Amino acid sequence: MTSQLTRGARPSRRADAARNRAQILAAAEQLFCDQDPRTVTMDAIAKAAGVGRATLYRRFPDPASIAVALLDEHERILQGQLAYGPPPLGPGAPPAERMEAFYEAATGLLERHLPLALGAEAGRARFTGSAYGHWRAHVRALLAEAGTEDPEACADILLSPLAPEVYQHQRHTLGLSRRRIGDALGRLARRVLGGPEIG
Repeated sequence: MTSQLTRGARPSRRADAARNRAQILAAAEQLFCDQDPRTVTMDAIAKAAGVGRATLYRRFPDPASIAVALLDEHERILQGQLAYGPPPLGPGAPPAERMEAFYEAATGLLERHLPLALGAEAGRARFTGSAYGHWRAHVRALLAEAGTEDPEACADILLSPLAPEVYQHQRHTLGLSRRRIGDALGRLARRVLGGPEIG
C-alpha cells in the first residue's frame, strides 16, 4: 500500500514542480518587460509567481538565470534553423548571404525579446552563455569558409553589434529602426565576407 501511495505521489510532485516553473517563468518574463530587467529582484519574482522564496531558489539562483532559461527557449529555435533550416539562414548559401540572414534573425530575436536579453546577458555573462558560444562558432565557420583573414579575431567583432546593450542604444536611444540597423549589418556582412554590394 505504501509503495503504491509513493508511486502515486511522484507524478503529482512532478506536476507541481512543472506548474511552479511555468508560473515563475511567466511572472519573470512579465516583470522583465515591465521594468529595467537589471532591477528585477527574486522577491518580486516570487511574489508575482505566487510561490515561496524557497521554491524559487531551489530552481534558480538569481534573476539572470531565469532570464537565461526564458531566452534559451527562443535561441534554441534559431540554433536549429542555422543547422537544419533552408538557406540562406541554413546551409547551402554563400557565407556573406548566411551572415546577412543570421544578422536579420538575431536582430529579430532582440527586437522581440530585448528585455530578456538585457536581463540574461549583462556584461561578461554574455560571453559565458551557451548561445554566444554557438553564434561564435557559426560566425567563425562562415568567416573561414569565405577565406577571411584571422576568423578567430573577426568572429567576436562581427558579433559585437548584437550585444543587447548596443541594440537597445541604437533602437531606443538613437531611435534607429530595426530595418536601418539590419541594412547596416547586411552591408557589414557583405564587405567582410566578400558578398556583392547592394545599392
